[in-house]
Amino acid sequence: MAKYSFKNDYSEGAHPRILEALSKTNLAQEAGYGEDSYCTKAAALIKKRLKNPKADIHFLSGGTQANLIVISSILKPYESVIAADTGHIAVHEAGAIEATGHKINTVPSKDGKLAVKDIKGVVDFHSDEHMVKPGMVFISNSTEIGTVYKKKELKAISEFCTKNKLYLYLDGARLASALTSKSNDMTLQEISSLVDTFYIGGTKNGALLGEAIVINNDCLKENFRFHLKQKGALLAKGRVIGIQFMELFKDELYFDLGTRANKMAEKLAKNIKAAGYKFLTRPQSNQIFPIFPNKMIERLNKKFEFYVWCKIDERSSAIRLVTSWATDERSVDRFIGEVSKHS
Repeated sequence: MAKYSFKNDYSEGAHPRILEALSKTNLAQEAGYGEDSYCTKAAALIKKRLKNPKADIHFLSGGTQANLIVISSILKPYESVIAADTGHIAVHEAGAIEATGHKINTVPSKDGKLAVKDIKGVVDFHSDEHMVKPGMVFISNSTEIGTVYKKKELKAISEFCTKNKLYLYLDGARLASALTSKSNDMTLQEISSLVDTFYIGGTKNGALLGEAIVINNDCLKENFRFHLKQKGALLAKGRVIGIQFMELFKDELYFDLGTRANKMAEKLAKNIKAAGYKFLTRPQSNQIFPIFPNKMIERLNKKFEFYVWCKIDERSSAIRLVTSWATDERSVDRFIGEVSKHS
């Protein structure tokens, strides 16, 4: 039997409804570069969900591309962005932000989240023109290690950023999982109201590919399409992404898919905990990080694919298990069975 993968939430293709929508619209002629009727309808649906008709919506292909373009379009040449040391821009984007000439001020974080004290420490330290000037705060929800921001936490960061003239940007690659987490206490509308700009992730939640950038701050809206074009993100066939987001947001599909991914992760976490194992961070979303003996990890790896996230001590490590909207529940049960067998 082939190994079943818990490596990520984009191993599968797309939800059948999205494939059907793409097929049905395949021969319709439309304008290019995101000016087609599908992108227009998708943007309207997102604005309605946000209850913000003034938001600007832009569709592009991937998360790293979104982060690169948003951050480089906002910051001045001498400005930097503050992020957790586990943040995607700091670890898993091949220096994309640095390549635009902007420093990332990283802050140690045990749970993947930033707090006001972390941000303040960076701002206070960078006190004159001989240093970079922090101009933005980058957060992700859910975080790189599966944790979810509470409203109180995000509101405090938002208020600090406003007071200190810092832009607040949220990476929403796994926003569906965060919003449907049992730990979440915010709506999409509330999250949107607390940040200057963010993106809604489709690639990791049932779309073939694609993300939707939402710009709330009027100061950041003008000429953004020039940045998209210059960075190769203004797609001639932008309709392909517009159709997918139209399907995801015409009803509750986007949130239903996030719920399904979380449900599979919750089942894994519950049974792993029952078997007596601990976690690197408290399971809250579709990414969980159980700590297993290294010998057990070797055995599990013969039947399943996953990342070994970090070394805990000489005998044990934390692994990352990621579930998706399409995770096979029988494979979840098989994994649980293997864990129980070796406990």
